[in-house]
Amino acid sequence: MIAFKKKSLALVASICVLASLLAPCDLLAQPPWFTPPPTPAAQRNALNFVRSQVDWFRNATQNAPRFGTGRYGVVWNRFLLVREAYRAFQRTLTPLQLRNVANELAELEAGLDIIQEGFIDYQQDVGSGRTANAAFRSMSQALDQAAGVWQQELDRVARQLGI
Repeated sequence: MIAFKKKSLALVASICVLASLLAPCDLLAQPPWFTPPPTPAAQRNALNFVRSQVDWFRNATQNAPRFGTGRYGVVWNRFLLVREAYRAFQRTLTPLQLRNVANELAELEAGLDIIQEGFIDYQQDVGSGRTANAAFRSMSQALDQAAGVWQQELDRVARQLGI
């Protein structure tokens, strides 16, 4: 009877080991709740990526008025890329850094919201009867200037953070 129990236990253990080896599973290198601290290089890279996206956005606002079609979409997509790059930059900041410049980061976010209102103003201008070309030129000029001011503020906050 004891020999039978030992064989049964060995069989069950073998089946469990075999099943665990053959069963598909997600293997994580580290627990999902652990996030490694951001490095200064990662922060600099993320900041430089935001700067480059702002440059591309400003380039689009300066050149898009010459496009025949799709110009609004080009500028809008470039703006969305700026916003996403800024969010990625924020994710590289440490909790202490976030706490130290919380107000400045909120102002930068509000600045992006204000820039986004330029797109709404364009649509309202066109809806009220202004020609699309004139409205788009005005929007592009305002967005370019606003993005320049926003980037200066971003650089000021980055200096404050020591990045």
